[in-house]
Amino acid sequence: MRIVLGVAGGIAAYKAVLLLRLLREQGHTVRVVPTRSSLQFVGRATWEALSGQPVTTEVFEDVDQVAHVAVGKGAELVVVAPATADLLARAAAGRADDLLTATLLVARCPVLLAPAMHTEMWEHPATVANVATLRDRGVHVLDPDVGRLTGTDSGAGRLPEPEVIAAAALGLAAPRRTDLAGRRVVVSAGGTREPLDPVRFLGNRSSGRQGVALARAAAERGGSVTLVVANVGAEVLADVGRDVDVVPVETGEQLRDAVRSAALQADVVVMAAAVADYRPAEVADAKLKKSGEPPRIELVETTDILRELVTHPPRQPQVVVGFAAETGDADGSVLDHARAKARRKGADLLVVNPVSDGRGFGTTTNDVTVLDRAGEVVATAAGTKAEVAHAVWDAVATFVDGGTGASGGAATLPA
Repeated sequence: MRIVLGVAGGIAAYKAVLLLRLLREQGHTVRVVPTRSSLQFVGRATWEALSGQPVTTEVFEDVDQVAHVAVGKGAELVVVAPATADLLARAAAGRADDLLTATLLVARCPVLLAPAMHTEMWEHPATVANVATLRDRGVHVLDPDVGRLTGTDSGAGRLPEPEVIAAAALGLAAPRRTDLAGRRVVVSAGGTREPLDPVRFLGNRSSGRQGVALARAAAERGGSVTLVVANVGAEVLADVGRDVDVVPVETGEQLRDAVRSAALQADVVVMAAAVADYRPAEVADAKLKKSGEPPRIELVETTDILRELVTHPPRQPQVVVGFAAETGDADGSVLDHARAKARRKGADLLVVNPVSDGRGFGTTTNDVTVLDRAGEVVATAAGTKAEVAHAVWDAVATFVDGGTGASGGAATLPA
């Protein structure tokens, strides 16, 4: 594949050297297009030696080759890593003041930008608006990792690892799957919040990234998708795309009502949201004040939405997929608890992800095991949440094409 690797002027440019090597080792032809400022971090000689291709930065270099047009027209994939705040701004404005931004304007292939910058710059309204503009145009913008930045700073803005960027980029150029064409899909995402009073709530750490990735992947595979989101941030939700109908909710009961309503017309329901198991029996009308002694809060169980979808499906036949965030303990491993849950819930598939040691919640990567209703492993997946989402849909496809649905009958669904 002919790949253009753009490199903007940030300290994370050194990681692009590793990304270039990964892409080359997989047999791709890579043309590096750095910005002028990026050469302050990694020199032209490094890029030419590792890519085997000439390196230019300006539109007035290689004029006889019309490089400012030819580079973008000849690309089958464009990756920019790192994409600085300045690069994002220039790309969103449609600037063409160097070879990289001119290439972005000309390219008609998949484009992936991997931002890297300080947290304050990533969260600035101008950057948020620029990212939203680019995503609306069909550009794929990764969310940066959270971690150590330049100096002693730490936060959102770290460039994802080269392996993650490579996998996400190459996934964009893979042949499009259309196995959900004509299917109606409901996905839930995020974490519910159960109010204690007007200020406080019981909640969880789910960011909604995996559910959003599932919704986007389903739309990419031709599905008509409704995404029910519980308390998902705008920066995460911006990645879902314009082809998905988004229904925002807050509590478990609101999520239940929205999912069941949407599921009346759905062929597949994927419950990726982290729904609270308990809620306060009573919600205080006013903020609970400190009185020297902590209040006793009575909790009651919430509706088991997944189990209800299995035992009382809004539509038959219907494929139902559950998610389980698990940790191991003295009573068993993650897989032990997951197998028991799969048999107890009775969904067609249960996607299990371990969430200890910083895995799962809030990250850009995930690793999961997919179980059938008997608790047997049918698939495993690891990588970016987009990759995991497609792996889950690969497993679901066997049911959509003629497996046994949660209702017990054949799950060959009407187109």
